[in-house]
Amino acid sequence: MNAREAAFKILCDIEIDKNYSNMAINKIFKNNEINDKDKGLATEIVYGVIENKKYLDFIINKLSKIKVKKMSSYVKIILRMGTYQILFLDNIENYAAVNETVKLANKYDKKSRGFVNAILRNEIRQERTIKYIDIEDPIRRLAVKYSYQQWIIEDWVDKFGMEFTEELLEAGNERPNLYLRTNTLKIDRETLLKEFEKEGIKANKAMLPEGIMVEKFKGIENSRLYKEGYFTIQDISSMLVAKVMNPKENDMVLDVCSAPGGKSTHMAELMKNTGKVVSRDVFEHKIKVIKAASKRLGINNIEAEEFDATKLDKESIEKFDCVLADVPCSGFGIIKRKPEIKYKSKEELKDLPEIQAKILENASKYVKIGGTLVYSTCTVQDCENIDIVNEFLEKNSNYKLVPIEGVNVDPDEQERGYLKIYPHIHGIDGFFIAKMKRVK
Repeated sequence: MNAREAAFKILCDIEIDKNYSNMAINKIFKNNEINDKDKGLATEIVYGVIENKKYLDFIINKLSKIKVKKMSSYVKIILRMGTYQILFLDNIENYAAVNETVKLANKYDKKSRGFVNAILRNEIRQERTIKYIDIEDPIRRLAVKYSYQQWIIEDWVDKFGMEFTEELLEAGNERPNLYLRTNTLKIDRETLLKEFEKEGIKANKAMLPEGIMVEKFKGIENSRLYKEGYFTIQDISSMLVAKVMNPKENDMVLDVCSAPGGKSTHMAELMKNTGKVVSRDVFEHKIKVIKAASKRLGINNIEAEEFDATKLDKESIEKFDCVLADVPCSGFGIIKRKPEIKYKSKEELKDLPEIQAKILENASKYVKIGGTLVYSTCTVQDCENIDIVNEFLEKNSNYKLVPIEGVNVDPDEQERGYLKIYPHIHGIDGFFIAKMKRVK
């Protein structure tokens, strides 16, 4: 299977079957013979099409009497792929983009072959002028330019202002950096960097003492160093959660929404494999993922178990020194990693704050007096972040926000007991982390 057919299959999986991009990519690559070069191009096309879907549709609609929303899924995906290659990929000749896209149409929707050919050739003829977004309304223009649902732009402009919003949108369309977390149970960062060098992997220190940024390396999960458990793939923002928690050796720790286990395994490493980390998730198959990660990393102080965080576990009340509620969220801080998040409807997300508040309330019951409660999300929405925490504190006088120590991200906010992390300001995934102490 060549690059473009692989990209087409992946995009169909995302568009039609509503699969996440990373899962769709892994599935197609795993089940088909595709060389590394083609995997690279397929990945570029997939993420390029998803990130720019609304803009691509805007361009296609300028030239087509049949609007994109009335096209079959196959035809719209094929046209988006061809349009993306023509307008964005300078290393691909226009004739190659057209010819290869028409081949796809011929194979998967033969009757559309002439239509696809005509649209793409018109794009080439009008390439200089067609890119212009002739929309006066600034909100609609941003929604098309950056390919976001309009309600998200309206919400952000209302909260952050126009300039901040556009910078946030630009950051969401950037390619994400690949960060790794050194497994300090097995190796120190300096030694790991030397091992990467031996393997021909370009890597540098990143922000936190265990953090590493890798430059342009595909398939790092197939490397010997990964398989032997010397590191975990994890963004810096996600690493910060365990650093904020700062569990001590021999602590009893509970992670109520753990899968895939990155924060649990990080806390276990910080505890030097002592004490216990209870890692919970509502899905059985995700428990298996946590167990597999723990085994690969050589961690033996994690106990993974299936449990619904929205339910209260009476057996766990006041049993833990540290409790983490890394709750389900809209994901608006990690759009560059999962660009399909940009197309979520308001309706899809309306129940999240209620679920988040319930999980935090339950999690608070499991903390010993004097213990630590951390609430975190990978979104930039106040209604899922500080608003949830403030509402919780109003109802629970036995908790208070406490200064965050041991990290240097935003000193003023850290002193107040929480972190609001924005991709365009901090250069890492958007996150929210609040640290609270049970005082009575």
